[in-house]
Amino acid sequence: MNSKERGNLGENLALEYLTNKGFAVVAKGWRSRFGEIDLIVKDSKYIVFVEVKLRKNANFAAAREFVSKSKQDKIRSTAKLWLAMHRTDLQPRFDVIEVYMQNESSIPEINHIINAF
Repeated sequence: MNSKERGNLGENLALEYLTNKGFAVVAKGWRSRFGEIDLIVKDSKYIVFVEVKLRKNANFAAAREFVSKSKQDKIRSTAKLWLAMHRTDLQPRFDVIEVYMQNESSIPEINHIINAF
């Protein structure tokens, strides 16, 4: 499985997790000149911009540690553009979802960091 396929797998698992938690899907892989937001979901209170990180394990570092300050800035800029294009009264929030999965056949472990940055 290449890195794009692994990324799609992580995003799909995160999206399934979020919809099971009651979130509605707004967009997946939304791109702008600033960057990409993996998932945009909403509930009755928040519009949530989600960065998904898939790793085999946390032995080297937690997946969330790979969401650098530079990456956070790109996500914020992309979210600002999305918000300028899509009127909403919902409060914006930035979450990170870590997906840990040894291989394609293993059961994923999902860690949802709410209001991560």
